[in-house]
Amino acid sequence: MKSHKGYSVQQNHHYRSVFISDLHLGTKHSQAELLLEFLRSVECEHLFLVGDIIDGWSLKRRWIWPQAHSDVIQKLLRKARKGTRLTYVLGNHDEFVRRFLPLTLGNSIDIVNEYTYVTQESRHYLVTHGDFFDSITMTKKWLAKFGDVSYDMLLRLNHPINRFRRLIGYKRFWSLSNFAKQNVKKAIMYIDDYESILMTEAKRRDYDGVICGHIHKAEYKNLEGIAYLNCGDWVESCTFVAETLEGEWKVIHYKAQE
Repeated sequence: MKSHKGYSVQQNHHYRSVFISDLHLGTKHSQAELLLEFLRSVECEHLFLVGDIIDGWSLKRRWIWPQAHSDVIQKLLRKARKGTRLTYVLGNHDEFVRRFLPLTLGNSIDIVNEYTYVTQESRHYLVTHGDFFDSITMTKKWLAKFGDVSYDMLLRLNHPINRFRRLIGYKRFWSLSNFAKQNVKKAIMYIDDYESILMTEAKRRDYDGVICGHIHKAEYKNLEGIAYLNCGDWVESCTFVAETLEGEWKVIHYKAQE
């Protein structure tokens, strides 16, 4: 597999399947307008929403729903009407829908807790948001919600920090939240444990790989023949996972068309 960073998707690029996660619609940090541009620029046979699409946790704290967020929902529904198969794998932030599962809308939209994806090469991948394999989310929900609020605070601090950086001559955007995720020892250990647990579970269940989200870190790893693909997020990194029509896997950082 190849991991493409900073890749600007060509207009009407066609993939076999596209996987996106952690849109967090209903928060001020969701990159909904960029996501809309992405959805207009790609076509795929099967589109997966890998959890935390609508942020119920945030909406309970404060109602935020700009027009762009409604536009994203409308665009997804329009793609489904035009023939794209749409599978929505729920996450912890949109868990309020889980009590209604399994749920099918029309002939082309399925809402599930997990999904078995068969690749072009007939390999079987587990598609899951990943929160079921996060011990903090499952056993200490109060701590997970505290972490969510703390992450939101770090995202808010990104803006004044970068305004100051521009004043002193630094033009490149710098993310405090991403820095903490990449450099704080406990955060690194948490991410490593999460990846290891998911790959171990995939191997135990005889899958060839796992596709997930949840921790907002796009990644591809391979351990003892088990592939791990994390979709990343559309809050900071704006990333997605795709299988091409030829069966090649890509982890792509989307950039706005220039």
